Amino acid sequence: MDNEITALTVIFTEFYYWVTVVLMFLIHVGFCVYEVGVSRQKNHLHTLMKNTILIPLVSVTFFLFGWWIYWAFPNGPGITGDLVLKNDGFGANEVALPWGTAMGINLGDRINLVFWAAFLLFSWTAASIVSGSVIERIRTSAFAIVAVFIGSIFWVLAASWGWHYAGWMVQKLGYHDAYASGVIHAVSGGFALGVLVVLGPRVGKFNKDGTVNVIAPQNTWLVTIGLFLIFAGFWGFYAACNLPIFNIGIEYGAKESFFSATNIYLAPTTLSGVTANFIMSLSGGMLAAYVVSRGDPFWTYSGGLAGIIAASAGNDLYHPLQSLLVAAGSSFIVYKLHFWVERKFQIDDAVGAVAVHGYAGVIGLIVCGFMLWGYPASPFYDAEINPLGMIFGAIIMFGLLGFLPGWVTAKVLAFFGCLRIPANKEIAGLDH
Repeated sequence: MDNEITALTVIFTEFYYWVTVVLMFLIHVGFCVYEVGVSRQKNHLHTLMKNTILIPLVSVTFFLFGWWIYWAFPNGPGITGDLVLKNDGFGANEVALPWGTAMGINLGDRINLVFWAAFLLFSWTAASIVSGSVIERIRTSAFAIVAVFIGSIFWVLAASWGWHYAGWMVQKLGYHDAYASGVIHAVSGGFALGVLVVLGPRVGKFNKDGTVNVIAPQNTWLVTIGLFLIFAGFWGFYAACNLPIFNIGIEYGAKESFFSATNIYLAPTTLSGVTANFIMSLSGGMLAAYVVSRGDPFWTYSGGLAGIIAASAGNDLYHPLQSLLVAAGSSFIVYKLHFWVERKFQIDDAVGAVAVHGYAGVIGLIVCGFMLWGYPASPFYDAEINPLGMIFGAIIMFGLLGFLPGWVTAKVLAFFGCLRIPANKEIAGLDH
């Protein structure tokens, strides 16, 4: 850092991401509290420890290879280029492996590891989304494998393709997903659905005639606290999806400097607008869910989360009223779709994670394609946001990188008898 302005920019950015990591930790606290509140008392410790053990597992594997995947695969590979093994820019791939200099104490790059930590917290979130859907019946060892696959491989691959300024989906499809409707939520929701299809419902969830027995959350207060912690952490998540200060003028070829915050694609945005859109998304989702669920607390809070997730793809560009409407409409659809899939296919999603994250993420991507039709997907490429590209992107996220790997992983685990707890132990409770 050769002058005060450069030093201030770098140190501020470093501190900025450090703060977002601290805030995002609340998401995981919220998931732990929320899932325990949903589970029955005989399974509280198992539910808690399952969501706890993913922290070290995903952290270590994301350090060993997950971060490298993000920087290595923006081209597909083979669609817009080959596997990227060297990149002289930020996060250079030759140092994104554990033996690289930037993955240690490196004064030459003050930002790489704190940016790594922000992405790591996204990885925890991806694994926690799956965690909630499979409570009360999955083996801890099986979930450990599932957590590593979704947390350190498949969502990271999705991010490399569609959440990287040079990602092939951005260049070729006009894919735009500013706050991760698809690259985290649709992928994780699809992965969870793939696992659930193989895992099967909890004992007693469905009667022989196919009718559904409601297994209500056991502690509404814990659910409330957990989801409000997730809302608070989600604000940090939104901030972490931005670069706080970036020299747009120089980077875009101008002769003079012009500094601004940017989204993940390095396009100008403002924390002011993002904050307003976040609040309006939460409000729209909650209001619609309160009405459609007739005041059910669990679905009112879950609908708020679904609303944020659905609006997230375009919340860097939406007007606040657009965010409100997208969130409200999506929350209504998500609620109806969850119960239709439950009855029709006997899918036991204990916390509604497939709906709140997966369906909401898919809806958000598709709606973004229409609402922002013609806007640039990234300022670096001649690619416009469009409905067809976003629909295809939603299929890739939910289906190709989500459902299919989840289903295959669960099938392999089931083949070896490692997926599900025996029925007698499930009935007695997993804490015994």
